[in-house]
Amino acid sequence: MKLEEMKMKELFDMSHTIAERIFDNHAYPWEVLPEIGDFIRSLGSLLPENEYRKIGKDIWIHKTAKVAPTIMMTGPMIICAGANVRHNAFLRGNVIIGEKAVVGNSCELKNALLFDEVQVPHFNYVGDSILGYKAHMGAGAVTSNVKSDKSLVKVHAEDGDVTTGFKKFGAILGDCVEVGCNSVLNPGTVIGRNSVVYPLSSVRGCVAANSIYKNQENVIVKENRDAEAEAVKAEAEEPAPKPKRTRAKKSTAASSSTVKVVK
Repeated sequence: MKLEEMKMKELFDMSHTIAERIFDNHAYPWEVLPEIGDFIRSLGSLLPENEYRKIGKDIWIHKTAKVAPTIMMTGPMIICAGANVRHNAFLRGNVIIGEKAVVGNSCELKNALLFDEVQVPHFNYVGDSILGYKAHMGAGAVTSNVKSDKSLVKVHAEDGDVTTGFKKFGAILGDCVEVGCNSVLNPGTVIGRNSVVYPLSSVRGCVAANSIYKNQENVIVKENRDAEAEAVKAEAEEPAPKPKRTRAKKSTAASSSTVKVVK
């Protein structure tokens, strides 16, 4: 995946987030991570009071959002229309949850921007990360946002590494990315639109759009996989050849016309 493929327009449909303006004047999406908190404060004060209710300090929740009474949350934060935040979610601040997004049981979010209809429904950790429209993380999948040696996170592109200057940076998921259960997205991971990550994967570096990630040595382009599947389906649907009909041979004994007369 090249750096050009990691620009906002290649990863996201900006019409599916309340935070579109945060990306102005930036080349790459991770550049906005330090700005999420201040952006929420500035945007929150402009939200219509007839649609959003303000709770505590710098927390705005849309009146149609479902928020379980058992969650723990701190601001700044915006929860948009139709979002569903479930039992025991832990929202640690600097969080935007998009329209109709789902944050599920025992999930933890911190300094994260979730586009509309994102789903992190079961036991997920999302920290210092951006998840594009309809991105989905399976149960137990997490973003790892700090390297084990505590060095600054780099993005590993095909055309060279980019030092972000961040000690904490989890992952960037493009629109409609599917991450399998119990996968780990290592610091600085970028996954392009419409890609699929197999369950139990450890993803390092970048995954191009429209890919199927099994492991670092086995990444398949979706178009090739679809073509193979169509070929197999077509072969299976071909009618089986009809068996050739053969005529039974006449028995020589039965064909004899000689009759013995016994006196």
